[in-house]
Amino acid sequence: MTEVASPRVPASIDEVLERLGERRYIGDRALATSIFLALKLAKPLFIEGEAGVGKTEAAKVMADVLGARLIRLQCYEGIDIAHAVYEWNYPRQLLHIRLLNETADRRVAEQEIFSHEFLLRRPLLDAIDNDDPVPPVLLIDEIDRSDEEFEAFLLEVLSDFQISIPELGTITAQRPPFVVITSNRTREVHDALKRRCLYHWIDYPGLEKEIAIVRARAPEAAEQLAREVTALVHGLREMDLYKVPGVAETLDWARSLAVLGATRLDAGLVDATLGAALKYQEDLERARESIPALVEKARGG
Repeated sequence: MTEVASPRVPASIDEVLERLGERRYIGDRALATSIFLALKLAKPLFIEGEAGVGKTEAAKVMADVLGARLIRLQCYEGIDIAHAVYEWNYPRQLLHIRLLNETADRRVAEQEIFSHEFLLRRPLLDAIDNDDPVPPVLLIDEIDRSDEEFEAFLLEVLSDFQISIPELGTITAQRPPFVVITSNRTREVHDALKRRCLYHWIDYPGLEKEIAIVRARAPEAAEQLAREVTALVHGLREMDLYKVPGVAETLDWARSLAVLGATRLDAGLVDATLGAALKYQEDLERARESIPALVEKARGG
């Protein structure tokens, strides 16, 4: 399989880092290396990590970096070929048969209805059978929410960048998409799928890196507020919560407090906006008991 050929493809790991930074995505060298190798080897990139750490955003930013169209397949329990790959436009096929029934040979009509004209293209087929000037970025988001049967189907797509349609034959990508697969690890994904990919784990960032992310992605938040909100979130992550806040929640919280005019943490505002960071009632109740001490610590007290 040849590498993705495009003048927009970064020529080095440093260039990947630079282009990510230009788009306010604060990644590290390990992620940039994984992206660079996935592009050069034309292999899917499998990114795992906790919810809200920037997995999906990495794919979105890479589409912008490459100047490519982003095609997103959101996975869920029960997803099947009709929703992910293709299905036939049955109402239109029936109408076509009725119109031709009296004027055309029935066999000819049946051949006509199983043509590209009556095919409804879903994300996977759209990504494989593309004529884009720059190969698209295919984001298969939250693969861990799908079923093992769907994983098995993906093996053909990811191995040879091809899709088999019984009525039309096998469609092979002339210019394979750049594939990014994400998982929140709610269940283990089968080894056969992972073997077809390069793998990268995105962890919660350290304090200084997360402050940089907040400053880049939520510039409306004052510098001191960004630092204190981030420190507060790191304090929450040390608690025994059902679901600790991710980077996405840090950004939402910083933006919420900035909208309310805050330039530093205030225990009252923190309590009022706690739902920007925590999404479960039990976590809210547990955290509220510790808010005064956490706010004081985050403020450097």
